Amino acid sequence: MATKGDRLWGGGYEEATHPLVQRMNASVSFDQLLARDDIVGSVAHATMLRDASLLTTEDHGAIVSGLRAILADIEAGDFEWSDAREDVHMNIEAALRDRIGEPAGRLHTARSRNDQVATDERLWLRRTLAGIVNALVELVESLAAQALDYAAWPMCGYTHLQRAQPVTLGHHLLAHCEAFLRDADRVLDALERADVCPLGSGALAGTTLPINRARTAELLGFSGVTRNSLDAVSDRDHLVEAMAAAAIGMTHISRVGEELVLFASAEFGYLKLRDAFTTGSSLMPQKKNPDMAELARGKAGRVLGDLVALITTLKGLPLAYNKDMQEDKEPVFDALATWRDCIDLLTAMMAAAMWKKKALADGLDRGFLLATDLADALVANDVPFREAHERVATLVADLSRQGTTFRRAGAAAVARTLGLPVADVRDALNIRRALSRRDVIGAPSPKRVRQQGRAMKRRLDKLRKRLATWQTACPAEVILDGA
Repeated sequence: MATKGDRLWGGGYEEATHPLVQRMNASVSFDQLLARDDIVGSVAHATMLRDASLLTTEDHGAIVSGLRAILADIEAGDFEWSDAREDVHMNIEAALRDRIGEPAGRLHTARSRNDQVATDERLWLRRTLAGIVNALVELVESLAAQALDYAAWPMCGYTHLQRAQPVTLGHHLLAHCEAFLRDADRVLDALERADVCPLGSGALAGTTLPINRARTAELLGFSGVTRNSLDAVSDRDHLVEAMAAAAIGMTHISRVGEELVLFASAEFGYLKLRDAFTTGSSLMPQKKNPDMAELARGKAGRVLGDLVALITTLKGLPLAYNKDMQEDKEPVFDALATWRDCIDLLTAMMAAAMWKKKALADGLDRGFLLATDLADALVANDVPFREAHERVATLVADLSRQGTTFRRAGAAAVARTLGLPVADVRDALNIRRALSRRDVIGAPSPKRVRQQGRAMKRRLDKLRKRLATWQTACPAEVILDGA
């Protein structure tokens, strides 16, 4: 492509671009990730120009054929990217001119790089987030299947990391399913708000040429067009919203990572991680470290940092486009790639985890987890709850000082101390009965856990139907593929 004063655009320059300016100004090292989306957007734009009689059929054919060839080179790794051409858009446009000559200069009619990149990012976001939702569905599906397998496995439930009340392993896994389902919902909601096409907004004020924005949106599979040209090219809240979803999602993954680190330790001993997800020590031969769980936990900070970086970049920008917005891509690319990798890692790691049934059950008695059940038994015998609470708390304190537990003390001794029938104490201290009595919606009785595990399939089916909307190929993709 011809340059003026060693510059791609503009006239009247008396000096060549400083090498450092060229290096800092160039974004092609990272925005080439948008190459396919840029080409798809260009196919739609060229097709709209042809339909609006702003481009001949012959030129349209040459442009589309040239873009197909360029994409083939890019996907084969044969495309030569140049920092001198600044970004993905100019690299592709220059390559198109090299291939087809003068018709390439007509492609940018009624288009600016400002509305071009805004469109590319939405196209990239659509397919990337659709992939993330699909990965979340697979994660929840896997966890729900495990929850059914472990629906009746008793384990300690914790508050403040102290043993609190009995739950089941299945109930515990379903809790994480709920969080990951909300993550998927957030992503789909973000996709709906991003479902408008900026092309036709120009640099900031549209165009005087008779284009058809609705046609471009139709070709790209958008439900509509942006309503304000200034807003269309200058805001990135769709990226911020996606990254906020990623930060929340990574927080949920981090919590699972933390539990895996704890539960796999000798102090808990609740599970064993497969060797494929651990690493050894450079010094201590006996060590198998839960490094992948730790990384899943640690990368949450990285994704949160990406979100803060983008919001900070955007917070002080006046309308419309500013060069600061070039800084939107690296954080969002990194955040969503990191999130996707961690989802896939967690799916594989959790499916391979080996839970230890006896270790899970052994923790129940040591933590007096059925203390509330004893208080409930007193309430059932007409003792006010606050008095029942005090009686059981005193008993727990006495047994703790003696270094014993409810089970070791025996039902008869507990019954005498509390003033309860022995049969009621035995019933209250029976873990399986205690779990089965927790029979309200959302509680950990095995029956409820199995119901929720089976219901998860129906909820995932609904998610898949919503997801299918975003996985349908847009007409411009069909044109690009030569159909």
